Amino acid sequence: MTPLSRLFDPRAVAVVGASSDPAKLGSVMAATLAAGDRPVAGVNARNPAPERGLHPTVAAAGAALGRPIDLVVSCVPAAATAGVVADAAAAGAGAVLVCAGGFAEAGGPGERHQRELEEAVARTRVRLLGPNTSGFFVPAAGLVASFVPGAARVAAGGVAVVASSGGVNHALAFGLHERGLGVRVGVGLGAGVDVTAADVLEYLADDPELTAVALHVESVRDGRRLADAVRRLVPRVPVVALVVGRGDVGDFAASHTGALATSWRTARAALRQAGAVMVDDDRAMLDALAVLARRRLPASPRPGLGIVTAQAGPGLLLADAVRAAGVDVPTLSAPTRAALSQHLPPMTYQGNPVDTGRPTTSFGEVVRTVAADERIDGVAVYALLEPDAFDLAATLSDLPDGLPLAVGTTGAPTDVSGFLAADDHDLPPVFRTSAALATALRAWDADSRGRAELETGTAPAVVPPLELPSRLDEDTAKTLLEGLGVRVPRRRVCVDLAEARTALEQFGTVAVKLLDPAVIHKTEVGGVHLGIDAPARLEQVYAALCERGAERVLVEEFAPDGAELLVGVRRDAVFGPVVVLGLGGVVAEALEQVSVRLAPLTATEAARMLDELPGARLLDGWRGGPVLRRDRLVEVLVVLAGAVAATPAVSDLEINPLRVLPDGDVMALDAVVLRREVPPASTVVSDARPAAP
Repeated sequence: MTPLSRLFDPRAVAVVGASSDPAKLGSVMAATLAAGDRPVAGVNARNPAPERGLHPTVAAAGAALGRPIDLVVSCVPAAATAGVVADAAAAGAGAVLVCAGGFAEAGGPGERHQRELEEAVARTRVRLLGPNTSGFFVPAAGLVASFVPGAARVAAGGVAVVASSGGVNHALAFGLHERGLGVRVGVGLGAGVDVTAADVLEYLADDPELTAVALHVESVRDGRRLADAVRRLVPRVPVVALVVGRGDVGDFAASHTGALATSWRTARAALRQAGAVMVDDDRAMLDALAVLARRRLPASPRPGLGIVTAQAGPGLLLADAVRAAGVDVPTLSAPTRAALSQHLPPMTYQGNPVDTGRPTTSFGEVVRTVAADERIDGVAVYALLEPDAFDLAATLSDLPDGLPLAVGTTGAPTDVSGFLAADDHDLPPVFRTSAALATALRAWDADSRGRAELETGTAPAVVPPLELPSRLDEDTAKTLLEGLGVRVPRRRVCVDLAEARTALEQFGTVAVKLLDPAVIHKTEVGGVHLGIDAPARLEQVYAALCERGAERVLVEEFAPDGAELLVGVRRDAVFGPVVVLGLGGVVAEALEQVSVRLAPLTATEAARMLDELPGARLLDGWRGGPVLRRDRLVEVLVVLAGAVAATPAVSDLEINPLRVLPDGDVMALDAVVLRREVPPASTVVSDARPAAP
């Protein structure tokens, strides 16, 4: 047995903290487990009563059952939990579920209790789920290790719920049950001191019964591993992810990149890059799973959706919602429109969306015709329930098996209840509002595109590590960039006014900057002066910088006007190197409209970062400005990401601003490279990322 199979498929279970008092947590857990399909014994070291199934130790419980105890469920207070782990290990158990709270989240003594628990896990190598969780359940195996009422009634199905919160785990499981999907495994990770989401996803990777994964993330300890686990699953089953923490600003790095690469934004970007469908709330997650767990679209960089509606208004709401999100609702081909004209009145719109007008018996043929169009990968149907006009359930049942179809409908309460009662779950997923159906269609689209990106991806380019000089200031940072093929202004480091005058004569109009490795944001201390074109003005600026303690200044050629970007690579403590691309240069942090990826990057991933930027039209010659050469920006992103990934001694590399030049190339007007203390090899966050499958 694998370590996690002893958790999720144990031969026998012991509940530590069981008692004769039926109101206590241990007794509730023991009773719930005993209703399942495997032997369960209680453990109560203080008041053992073997005749009532309460044994003094886990070993004694195993002896009484006559079989090995694989899973120990701990329902004792935090202070006693480390001892439970030791007792479980001594009895040969491979896994422990800890339900109690009062650990690090409580502060004070709780922090000591958690350290003791972590030390016990490390010493015994027992796999531990929790602490501070309401447990887990595997309905098809008859295993319910949860004290939440109703968990035992969740239907078996194919969707795995992997949630940071035990409450969210149960809420999603109940929602899936209500939608007729059922649950393969439902896991609340709790504090996650040992078993993490990545562990569970790796355990599920080859499960043939798995149809989809609902992933709820509050915090991540092993970011790269989590992303890799999602990347492995997505080609086989969809992964829908919800990351909590939109307002979390994390620990800022010294660069602006650190403020933009929050833990929430980085986690979302990493999971999306791995192929997960991202949602913003639990309702959207259930809507997405309702369609993806039943039918996926073919992998495509731009899948086309057809919309057939019996009512123009809801159809317009649906089309507007999905098009606004970038979903392709293509105009149907001429042959398709000609075929539709044989079934529909001439006043109806037949280009896509297709408005049937009041539905008739031809409604099903209309859906089949739209689905057969070469531009269409999936079809959405919206129709009010009008039993006097046509039977929607019968119409849907007559459609070909395997047709990617999602349905929106509503009507009089009795009609709705009758329609839902007739749904034998062989019908397509049904949504009660156009908004919910739009959410499902966006998920369809995101899953299709995500798989296409993984299928077409290649290994990132190999970039040699940077050779860092002893002094890291703007001049040496730009020297490093030049070595990577990034354009920078002509410049000169000056130690006196005479050298500055010579630079002014050589370059014409110049920028004059404080050159001090300790000052990262020079503009905030008056350390940057632009547009200097006269000796007298140069003398004033030079004197002002000297008054601020400047021993060296950087005089560089003034760059022509153009749109500006921020490009940064930050070494995140959880995910490793993270690339951030934003519009606006020095105001990118205020705009907070950025694209994020894990490094290293492929050229395809770099190009998509640019596609994601709101306002990217500013880079295409807006109001007579320069037109960005996309290939050059892609080259810069790839080489910077690769260089930082290959250089553990770099914590941050940032270009801000990166200006678009008249010839379409980009130039680094300011640059920061920050050094970090490299931890021992055993604790370095891995920067490696395999090629897409």
